[in-house]
Amino acid sequence: MSDQPQKRVKKVVLAYSGGLDTSIILKWLQTTYGCEVVTFTADLGQGEELEPARKKAELLGIKPENIFIEDLREEFVRDYVFPMFRANAQYEGIYLLGTSIARPLIAKKQIEIAERVGADAVSHGATGKGNDQVRFELGYYALKPDVTVIAPWREWDFRSRESLIAFAEQHQIPIAKDKRGEAPFSVDANLLHASSEGKVLEDPALDVPDYVYSRTLSPEEAPDTPTIITIGFERGDAVSIDGETLSPATLLAKLNELGRANGIGRLDLVENRFVGMKSRGMYETPGGTILLPAHRAIESITLDRGAAHLKDELMPRYAELIYNGFWFSPEREMLQALIDKSQEMVTGTVRLKLYKGGVHVIGRESPNSLYDQDLVTFEEGAVAYDHRDAAGFIKLNALRLRTLGQRKRKLGA
Repeated sequence: MSDQPQKRVKKVVLAYSGGLDTSIILKWLQTTYGCEVVTFTADLGQGEELEPARKKAELLGIKPENIFIEDLREEFVRDYVFPMFRANAQYEGIYLLGTSIARPLIAKKQIEIAERVGADAVSHGATGKGNDQVRFELGYYALKPDVTVIAPWREWDFRSRESLIAFAEQHQIPIAKDKRGEAPFSVDANLLHASSEGKVLEDPALDVPDYVYSRTLSPEEAPDTPTIITIGFERGDAVSIDGETLSPATLLAKLNELGRANGIGRLDLVENRFVGMKSRGMYETPGGTILLPAHRAIESITLDRGAAHLKDELMPRYAELIYNGFWFSPEREMLQALIDKSQEMVTGTVRLKLYKGGVHVIGRESPNSLYDQDLVTFEEGAVAYDHRDAAGFIKLNALRLRTLGQRKRKLGA
């Protein structure tokens, strides 16, 4: 069935969704490694009932004390999503990193459970072609350097969906009717986003079928009248909507509802995977697509130019670290400290108009604003500003350009 395991494993913590693939992995671990399996199921706001995962694990012989299901929605948004949005992070200038940012939290909890139950290994259901295998395993090794990692998709001999189904039938693993055929696409979801890729989406020249979308109305179906909202920020984090203070997860869920209703947050993307290939995916990030321009708007009046521009220079590097799985690296933590320092004065409110897929900033206010209307007005303001000072400023900045120009003229260039 598969190669002989290289290392004896007594107990393994499996990242378990309760779906067909991870149920097959669960049974495969039992039959191939002969080890005790502990399941961990994280509620990250994927919108699915998680109790069936418990029942399915029990059905597959997992002891009740070895089944862990945790509600991580608040921790996910507070400690992972919000710190990332302080940086305005976008991978390759457009992707809001919805899948990437969830993996370090899952890895962290797996290692915590492994320590608690005395497990010597951890396992995940990521394939050998994707980014998630890297993200999970870099997290594992950062937190428990001597842990054994089992990646079934890199080890087993299954080469088709039919062989997976046959294994499931052989071991009496329940198979839903819609899982027996070839899956049209795969979906990953959490409170920040839903991503779809594979099969019907593999040709980047073809439009995404309507049935793929799960989190958003199409812009054409969105209301003909705009929705106006106000988001309140404190030290760079969103804390309220229309004056109502909300917890991080509750706030993001509310933004998701507003984004869904207004056709906001769809992204058809061809990206460069860390493992070296290009892939096409469809992402729906309704709340995050609202939050990003709102955060940039409050920064626009509270951040100094030098701080704002430095943040923008560092953002691609920060986003790439998250995408590639280096959340627990010292360089990400160093960048986070810098970013968090920049957010000390990023407090205030932003008004937005949501309309047919668009997010439009229509106002921003802050008690810490650096915007001075008297200074920028075309009329004579109350702030002292002598227009004649600009001449010296320009001449000093032009000095090297004039010197270069004189050399060109001398050489006849």
